[in-house]
This record gives sequence, structure tokens and C-alpha cells, in this order.
Amino acid sequence: MTAGSAGLVLASASPRRLDLLRQIGVTPDTVAPTDIDETPLKDERPRQLALRLAVQKGEAACSNVTTSGCYILSADTVVGVGRRILPKAETEAEARACLALMSGRQHDVLTGVAVFAPDGRRASRLVASRVAFKRLSHDETEGYIQSGEWKGKAGGYAIQGRAGALITEISGSYSSIVGLPLYETACLLEGLGYPVAHRWVSA
Repeated sequence: MTAGSAGLVLASASPRRLDLLRQIGVTPDTVAPTDIDETPLKDERPRQLALRLAVQKGEAACSNVTTSGCYILSADTVVGVGRRILPKAETEAEARACLALMSGRQHDVLTGVAVFAPDGRRASRLVASRVAFKRLSHDETEGYIQSGEWKGKAGGYAIQGRAGALITEISGSYSSIVGLPLYETACLLEGLGYPVAHRWVSA
């Protein structure tokens, strides 16, 4: 199988990442989410965690025999306030705590991206963006909690949803904040031989 004909595996179950890839004319041949321990290491900072998890997810996908001969794309997004790593909120209490911490201040959104080529080459990159929230009222916080959009989201919010009305400023890559930095992802894929530009022109 040549580089140009090799398939692409997305090592993520995120519908947001699928949608983002489709924006640039890329549709993975397979979606193969991995199950790894995402617990931060001792003294690990947000940017270190995001890149490590992205690489480890790709490595886990590479070990799956069904992905043999394919390009593997993996990513992970981490939200941090200073050195503090915010969780991917699973409970209302976690989401409220995240919103309270981000209210009226800036936070960092770090997305790690990794690409593994069929010939064993690999490349990765970390993309850092900054987001500023307005000072949230009680009603705004409770309204967002009731929306349910926060479930499973890093930092307890989704910028592409209702939380967009709570954000006063962003600096960096919008697509990275959503979950996949498109410019950097395309560069990594192209650099290892996956023809993103050709697919985009043909789309």
C-alpha cells in the first residue's frame, strides 16, 4: 500500500474531531477510540499532559492489528488554569467547579496532536490557545449546567455551543479549542505523506 493510498484511522470517538476533519476534506476510513489511563502524572503540567496523552492514544491505536498499514491520527485536549489541570467534567459538581474557577479570568486550552505513518515515522505537536470568560452570574452558571453541554468536556464547556455566549476573547486556534487544530493537523499529515491538500481540492 503506497502512502497516497493508505487509510486513515482516527484514534478518537469525538464527533467534534470528525466534523473538523471533514471541514478540510478529510474523512477517516476508521474510527478507533482507545482506552488509556488519563490520570496526570505527579507534577505534570497541562501542556505536558495534553501532548503525552495524544501520543499514548496513537501508540495504543498502533498496537491494534486492524490499524496495520494505516496512518493514525490521535489528539487530546486539556484545559488548564495556571498549573492546575481541569477535569473532563463528568458530574454537575465538577462542571460547576470548573466554571467557578474560569469565571472572570483567562485559561489555557492545550491540544496535543500526533500522527503515526505506516512506515513507522511519527510526528506530534502541541497547540496552545487562551480563552477568557466573562464573570458568570449564578443564573448563567445554572443555565449552562442545565444545558448538559459540559458532559465529558475538558474544563466543563464546549466553545462551539452555548458557552460561546460566555466567552469574551480567544487567542490562538479556534479549531484547537474545539478539539483539533486544523492547520497543524494538516501539516503533520502532509509532512508524513498523507495527501490532505489533494483531498481538500477534490472535495
